[in-house]
Amino acid sequence: MSFKMNGLKHVALALCIIGFQKLTAQTIPSTQIIETNKLGSFLKTEVQQSLEGDASVTKAGLANYFREKFSERYFYNWKDFNNRFETYKSIYKNAESAHTERALDHLSKFEATTKWKLPFNYKNGVPVNAYALRHLARQHKMVDIAFYYNYQNKNKAHLDYFKNQLKSLNTALEANSFETIEDGNGIYESFRSGYRILNWLEIHTIFLGETSYSDGDQLLTIATLLQHGAHLYETNAEFVPGNHQTRGMSALAMLSILFRDFKGTDKWYELAMNQLEAHLDKEINDDGFQFERTVHYHMSDIDNYYYVYQLAKNSDLKVSSFWENKLKSLFTTLTKVAYPDKSAPVLSDDTNEPWAEKNDISGALTLGYLLFEDPEMGYFANKHVEQKMFWYVSDSQLEMLNNIESKVPNFKSVVFPKTGYYIMREGWEAKDNMMVISNGLDKDKPDHQHGDMLGIQAMANGQVILPNYQVRYSLKDYGFFKNSMVKNVALVDEELQGKAYTSNQGGSGFGKFKELPQPKTIGWNSDENLDVYIGSHNGFENIGVTYSRQVIYLKDDFWIIKDNFNSDKPHTYKQVWQGHYSLEAAPNLLRSTFNDGSGSDIYQLKTIDAVEVSGTRGKEWAVASKNSETNFSFITVIFPFDTFDAAIDGVNTNTDLKGWQVSNPKWEVNGNMSTSLTKENRSVFFSVNSLALNKLKLSFSEEADVFVEIKNNRLKIQSLGTKPLQMEISGVKEKGKTTLEPGNQLIFNLKH
Repeated sequence: MSFKMNGLKHVALALCIIGFQKLTAQTIPSTQIIETNKLGSFLKTEVQQSLEGDASVTKAGLANYFREKFSERYFYNWKDFNNRFETYKSIYKNAESAHTERALDHLSKFEATTKWKLPFNYKNGVPVNAYALRHLARQHKMVDIAFYYNYQNKNKAHLDYFKNQLKSLNTALEANSFETIEDGNGIYESFRSGYRILNWLEIHTIFLGETSYSDGDQLLTIATLLQHGAHLYETNAEFVPGNHQTRGMSALAMLSILFRDFKGTDKWYELAMNQLEAHLDKEINDDGFQFERTVHYHMSDIDNYYYVYQLAKNSDLKVSSFWENKLKSLFTTLTKVAYPDKSAPVLSDDTNEPWAEKNDISGALTLGYLLFEDPEMGYFANKHVEQKMFWYVSDSQLEMLNNIESKVPNFKSVVFPKTGYYIMREGWEAKDNMMVISNGLDKDKPDHQHGDMLGIQAMANGQVILPNYQVRYSLKDYGFFKNSMVKNVALVDEELQGKAYTSNQGGSGFGKFKELPQPKTIGWNSDENLDVYIGSHNGFENIGVTYSRQVIYLKDDFWIIKDNFNSDKPHTYKQVWQGHYSLEAAPNLLRSTFNDGSGSDIYQLKTIDAVEVSGTRGKEWAVASKNSETNFSFITVIFPFDTFDAAIDGVNTNTDLKGWQVSNPKWEVNGNMSTSLTKENRSVFFSVNSLALNKLKLSFSEEADVFVEIKNNRLKIQSLGTKPLQMEISGVKEKGKTTLEPGNQLIFNLKH
């Protein structure tokens, strides 16, 4: 069986044909379990012939056949499980306690012959809720029970528990007594069914060498998995956006590879690979980021595609270059978003560690290194794969980790224009600065997006100085943590960005906003002097306020954030800053310090009215306000410092910011309430009408924000504002009028 595609036109055509035929060609039933003594009749003719040509192959013969095939086709050879398990125990010292805790939790809550439709109770009489049912359906903790069985000297009761729970689902299927998609908690819904297949395949492989896992037991598991595959095949003819179908199609592809001996599995493989390629095309943006814009779902998609790619390679099945290149781009993207400490920022619905301020991406990039042997991925890789992935890599891949080739990435500031992430990076040293700006919205499925349009996060001196926080759907304040009060954003009055939050139908805790601001990127530029991002969103136009944000990184010193509000009526304008701040120099200076003595100052270059501090769950934030204004712009310095004596002196009016003098330019400045910062031959100006220096004169059609530098008898001028800048210049060889687009720069030769 091979998979070869010539572009996505073939995908669309294949899916149309499949949909038209309503997928009736398969022979494996989707609504019942094949009796184990009849499995042989569902084998391909050539397989039957290889097994003595007898359509009624014996259970023993068929079970032995698939044990051999599994040893060849699965991620590792199950015959070596005992040795692998000893290695596993030696590497992952905490695995036993974690598996034990999770296994005992599951065993204490659910009967082996559990029900699969609400309402029903835990073993202690407490009602099972929708969230718990969904996780029962995924069978995550059944994997822990399989390991617990091995840690507990192979107590047969734990193996029997798995067998009986699997049988209980088959009983529920036969009785039509299981949750459906219409209920919101469908047991055979693509995501849950796909996860269950992944987990049961792992358990099946763990138990294959056990005498208590009889030939009949093994064949029943196979028959059950085949029914799952048939159901996935029948219910996924049409493309459905999102990770739910991707997880299901990943599982269907795995089944089609591992059980390709059965009639109809070629069609499973074709559908699964076509749908997965369609997801790669539609849901991995051209810039390499997964469309849901979160690190969590990005890495989850990596897993989905990795499992299939790895099994296809094991069986020498061809995968298209498009498929392979898209998969590689998922890993490359993680390197591009990484903080200097090799972690990644928290982006929207990241859920692994609630309230954590970073994401661990080392496990995913270790897999990337094993697949592609890219030294830049090796820079982030570990000497061991992530614990759960130990059972999804080959022995030869594990050996590769003994000698990882590592190379420091050669990129700094990067942009994801389609996804809407803009990254300002000093470099890869431990104390280097980095900031992430978010200004994107997926048009098809923004379900996992938070109320953080034009929000920022930053790291400096090895600390996350402007954090965002991971979430958990089941927590009661999930909706709060999804919205703007726990982001580094600007707000107006009592308006938050996320509006009309609703929980999902199934009651698992997940929810989404009906309305989020529409983002617009106005300008982006990165050079040796500064990175500039300029953007806007319409989140406050419902109350008559237009808003834009300018982010300027003075390399490699600090950032300036300029938040612009305009309205016909007075409002209270706000900035929200995440972190634990002291207020002794408030409202114009806030300070946060960390356990190593480093810190960050938030310094207002224009006078504001008030700062209020609030918090929850051990997290705090400060809200800076300017009251009763129609038009106002915050001009805010985000100033990281490594030692206390490098912090801002908030008392001295001639403030020095790493050599940048505030409002002490060499230029003659004309402008109402203008502000400037100057360091040597470079200056940043806000709200200026004209600038003059000796014979040089720059005149602007309206108040302008600009960066100017004189160097080597040349003048560089860069627009930092939100609108095209009409400029007249004299004192240069190219004098005259010109237009400068937001973020762009021009260079002029000075007259001698």
